[in-house]
Amino acid sequence: MTSSLHWIIIGFITFAVIIFIMLMSWGIFSKSPVTSMSGITRVGSTAPDFTLQLFSGDEIIMSELVGNSVVINFWNPLCQPCRDEAIGLEHTWNKYRENNVIFIGIDTPIIPDSEVMALEYLEEFGITYPNGRDVDGRVTVEYGVIGLPVTFFVDDAGIVVSRWVGSIPEDRLISWVDIISSKGAIPKNPELDNLGSYYLPD
Repeated sequence: MTSSLHWIIIGFITFAVIIFIMLMSWGIFSKSPVTSMSGITRVGSTAPDFTLQLFSGDEIIMSELVGNSVVINFWNPLCQPCRDEAIGLEHTWNKYRENNVIFIGIDTPIIPDSEVMALEYLEEFGITYPNGRDVDGRVTVEYGVIGLPVTFFVDDAGIVVSRWVGSIPEDRLISWVDIISSKGAIPKNPELDNLGSYYLPD
């Protein structure tokens, strides 16, 4: 590889990362709606595989979870809509954890949070389901996440059957987990069905 080509590739990657960070920051801090397209390209496809180092010291491998229904929630401790849904996620996890339903929380450190801040967040809301940090942003990119929070629903065949952008209401979360855990089909929801949850409170 020539030196000039090497620097062109590095420049392209750097530009892509900067654009990604700008989109994520806008989605977290903006007073206007985050894009409803976050994660949409993954719906209907096999959930991208990843290995996530958990805060507990263990690791979780997505491809090893086939046979279970999986709920993947991308969050950040500085994201207010993430905080709004945290208790509902924990309640729902406890309701379904014995029914071959696995919850995974992924701290997306696009804005400069720290592991300490993430752990304080988990303790504040009493979150007990597996959580880890996407330190290099690779999982976030693989899932097409450009706004927080976003929650993916994966069936027992490993297919992403739906996703929810913004703070998900607990009743909707319970309804959809009940559907995927009983091998049902989540109804198509209008693109802007959860428009209100895209906003950060004043």
